[in-house]
Amino acid sequence: MATRPILADLCAHLRLADGTRIRFESAGGVEIARRVREGTEADLLVLAADAVTALEEAGHLAPGTARPLWRSQVVAAVPAQAPALPLDTVGDLRTALTSATAIAYSTGPSGTALLDLLHRLALADTLTDRLVQAPPGVPAGTLLASGRADLAFQQHSELMDLPGVTVLGPLPGDTAITSLFTAAVLATTTAPAHAQEALALLTGDEATRRAEARGMARA
Repeated sequence: MATRPILADLCAHLRLADGTRIRFESAGGVEIARRVREGTEADLLVLAADAVTALEEAGHLAPGTARPLWRSQVVAAVPAQAPALPLDTVGDLRTALTSATAIAYSTGPSGTALLDLLHRLALADTLTDRLVQAPPGVPAGTLLASGRADLAFQQHSELMDLPGVTVLGPLPGDTAITSLFTAAVLATTTAPAHAQEALALLTGDEATRRAEARGMARA
């Protein structure tokens, strides 16, 4: 879902050389991986790098087509009406976590990384009853706006435009969480040449510029 706003924007701007339009359909990463494993027909896949690697090893992708696209940082956010907590040091992060009554996180790679981070900070047991996982495909920030959480962690692109949410910033120091998003040609494509052409456009300057406008960086 972190790439959804970028891909939606690119739908209106990317065309193949023969004028063919590129259409993207977005869903939660777990759902997309399931569809691919079940043989869904599509030409391209954009997903977190570890998920792409697993699908490639299982034979669901055209060999050798995986290309890194963009890196995305996980950020912390609070409800818009809440005080903007400092997040300059690991101590600030620990304070934000331990003072929160409900902490929202996602089902995607950012959520998995956050749980790993809580274990590294020796806070997993302390905070386990405060963790609220957003449903697949639902931004964790929506739980802030609805009052179900007072702290959330998710990819910057998914939080930056949500109403009722204030982004505090990326996580400090060695607690920073960065996800790599990758594209590849699916084995089910019926138009491999077009798929390769579209893949080249996703790694190009126009796509990168629009990704950067959504808080990501070229891989």
